[in-house]
Amino acid sequence: MIFPLDTISAAPPDAARALLGAELHVGEGPSAISSVITEVEAYGGPAESPWPDPGAHTWPGLTPRNRVMFGPPGHLYVYRSYGIHHCANITCGADGIGGGVLIRSVRITTGLTTSLSNRGHTQQSTRLSAGPGNVAQALGITMDDYGLNLLSQSSRVRLCPADHDDVIVAGPRVGLRAASSREWRFHLAGETVSAYRAHRKADGLT
Repeated sequence: MIFPLDTISAAPPDAARALLGAELHVGEGPSAISSVITEVEAYGGPAESPWPDPGAHTWPGLTPRNRVMFGPPGHLYVYRSYGIHHCANITCGADGIGGGVLIRSVRITTGLTTSLSNRGHTQQSTRLSAGPGNVAQALGITMDDYGLNLLSQSSRVRLCPADHDDVIVAGPRVGLRAASSREWRFHLAGETVSAYRAHRKADGLT
């Protein structure tokens, strides 16, 4: 079953909450990986959008880099962080407005051997898929996956719903200077998630 479109057509923080506990599947066959999304961060749009967010990649407006974030919800926005790590985001909100949800942590449920190989690890650790860069590397998501429709059964990366009754914890986003106090980071209580760090020059703008 594919994730319901209406739940991610909402404002970024609402979409982020809805994505917690959802399943993310990558690939097919013996090397396929399945995971549960355990931590996310919501990002809004440019100044004129319903959810202006100076901490988002969409803030400058439409660019070649962020173009998929201004498209329909449920697509994969991948970017390089510091020119090294890939980070995976799910677009949300209405088509044409701009918004997304960064996947900060997942729990691998099947395909652990493949995930370990992707990370260059020989044994499982608590940091295997905690942190945005670790998520993309563990799942094997790269810039080649930019723009994939996660709601298509034929997509290499697919998003599926999953029921859960876990408590959702909210807090400030990680490492941002702009809009640093906005509590748009969400995670499932009791799960291993990424470490929180504040930007040393955070302005606290909400």
